[in-house]
Amino acid sequence: MFWKEDVDNLIFSLKNVNFSYLGRFPALADITMDIRAGERIAIIGANGSGKSTLLQMLDGLIFADSGEFNFSGTKLNEKKFYDVKFAKEFRKRVGFVFQNPEVQLFCPCVKEDILFGPLQLGLEKNEVNKRLEKLVALLDLGSLLSRAPHQLSIGEKRKVTIASTLIINPEILILDEPTVGLDPLTTRKIIDLLISEGLAGKTVIVSTHDLHIVEEFADLVYILNQEKRVASFGATSVILGNMQLLQDNNLVHIHSHKHKDEVHLHPHLHSEHHV
Repeated sequence: MFWKEDVDNLIFSLKNVNFSYLGRFPALADITMDIRAGERIAIIGANGSGKSTLLQMLDGLIFADSGEFNFSGTKLNEKKFYDVKFAKEFRKRVGFVFQNPEVQLFCPCVKEDILFGPLQLGLEKNEVNKRLEKLVALLDLGSLLSRAPHQLSIGEKRKVTIASTLIINPEILILDEPTVGLDPLTTRKIIDLLISEGLAGKTVIVSTHDLHIVEEFADLVYILNQEKRVASFGATSVILGNMQLLQDNNLVHIHSHKHKDEVHLHPHLHSEHHV
């Protein structure tokens, strides 16, 4: 056993975590949060608030400069991943979808990209092929399998990266801006997929600017501010119902229009799509 069983189903625990790039550029400041099994969490905040950095830390790609960061009761640091067995078990449990799909797509064709992860982790080939069939049907990937990734649209690439993560069947699914730049239909499919994974008992953690997505799938919301800190967290209805909080953190904008010589101001959610 690589980690302790936690009676509270605590998966990630961060206490006063700080991180900076090259030791000079602060990216996370005094972050404290607990994430439990089965929770559906949205990380929101303006550009540059540290959302992607936080998700990469949760995926064990970068490590805290200071503070405590634990996964299932085990302290996570770079040395832990020198243990091949630990690293393999962690990668089976935690799946990550990068904001930029180019980071994940490097094989000659789509099918090889999707199969790369589970085969590297030693999953049985027959089981992997069964999972592939289900994902091809779910995400409508049949016509893409033999194509090279560079031939795909951004929406198609994003669906492939999601498939390459889901095929591992991780307990914890982390997605960085999964719908940015997508058309409404593809966005709808991805939102439905997030909801489905959550209802299946998976822990789903998503960073996004689209508050309509947050409203649909998330139970809890964390807001990161421009100081790279947690500005607030709580139930989705409470956070999204606090218009002043959202406005203070550049998550809504004020739209004005003139009507009968009077100027009216209305707040609007920042959204990539209306679906």
